[in-house]
Amino acid sequence: MRKVTLLPDTVQLTSSPQPCFFSCYSAYEHSVLQAHRAASLASLATSHGSSSPTTLPIDITLEAVVATFVVCLGMVLGTSKLRPIRWRVWAGKIEREGEAGFLNSSGEVEKDYVGNPFRLLESRPGFVDIRKQRREFAEWAKPQ
Repeated sequence: MRKVTLLPDTVQLTSSPQPCFFSCYSAYEHSVLQAHRAASLASLATSHGSSSPTTLPIDITLEAVVATFVVCLGMVLGTSKLRPIRWRVWAGKIEREGEAGFLNSSGEVEKDYVGNPFRLLESRPGFVDIRKQRREFAEWAKPQ
C-alpha cells in the first residue's frame, strides 16, 4: 500500500507551520493596533468611561483555523505506517515475513525496522524453541 502525499515530506514539514506563524503575527499586530487606537482615543475623549473589547476580524480567525488544519494534515500525512500495539502480533509478522514485511514504497527496508525483538531472549542457553523442534519432528516423521 502506497502512502499518498500531497508534497514531499521535507517541503511539507518546513512549509506547513508557516501559515500558523503568519496568523499568530496577524493576531499580535491586530492587538497592538487596537491597543494603540484605544490609547489615542482615551487621550482625545476622557468622557467615555467604558471601552468595548474588540474581537479578532474574521479573516485572521479563518487564517488561524486553516493554518491549524494544514499543520495537523501535514503531521498526519507525514507519519509512518502504524504498527500493532501488541508485541506478539508485531513479532509474529517479523517471524513470518521478515524484512519483506517492512518494505516502504521505494522497496527499501524501513529505517525503524529492528528485526525480531525477542532474539536476545531466544538466543539464551536455556531457551527451548518449540517451533524448531516441531519442524524437526515433522521432517523426521515424514519419511516413515
